[in-house]
Amino acid sequence: MYPKIIKRMLDILASLILLLLLSPILVVITLLLIIANNGQPFFYQMRPGKNERLFKVVKFKSMNDKKDKDGNLLPDMKRITAVGNFIRNTSLDELPQLFNVLKGNMSLIGPRPLLVSYLPLYNQEQRQRHLLRPGITGWAQVNGRNAISWDEKFAFDIYYVKNCSFVLDLKILWLTFIKVVKKDGISASEEKTMEPFKGNIG
Repeated sequence: MYPKIIKRMLDILASLILLLLLSPILVVITLLLIIANNGQPFFYQMRPGKNERLFKVVKFKSMNDKKDKDGNLLPDMKRITAVGNFIRNTSLDELPQLFNVLKGNMSLIGPRPLLVSYLPLYNQEQRQRHLLRPGITGWAQVNGRNAISWDEKFAFDIYYVKNCSFVLDLKILWLTFIKVVKKDGISASEEKTMEPFKGNIG
């Protein structure tokens, strides 16, 4: 009953409260990023959600779109702005995903939504990570995230899917808070800090 009904009700309530409380911060960051990114404060990308349905995830845009003389985007480190670096280090770049939670594409807690290109690479066990809504944070994120292998990451995701409970969610929220306070890599993007997933592991 908790994963199917109560969890969604809590997601709606929590995302509404957080959006109201954090609205001044959201407005300030949006204005700063409009200036830093030539009018583009948000980053959008298609990701697979529950039952592998695609949705558009939204984050604050931490990098500009500067290109070299051949029209290719410059390396990430040359495109990240001062504001972008700050919101990454403080995990504030994730805040717009509260709108995804409110809309029903995501949950506060669940397996992180990965790239669409990974979908054909999952085995049947790994595919179970899509039985629940993806989360802003999750069991894998508080257990090492980018310091662990893909095999371990998927094992944590599947564990969460099979053991989802109110108590486990509270534990994840607390551990996420600790990691954010310690700036323990919670906001780093998987595809930028790990080797790309190539399938056939585990």
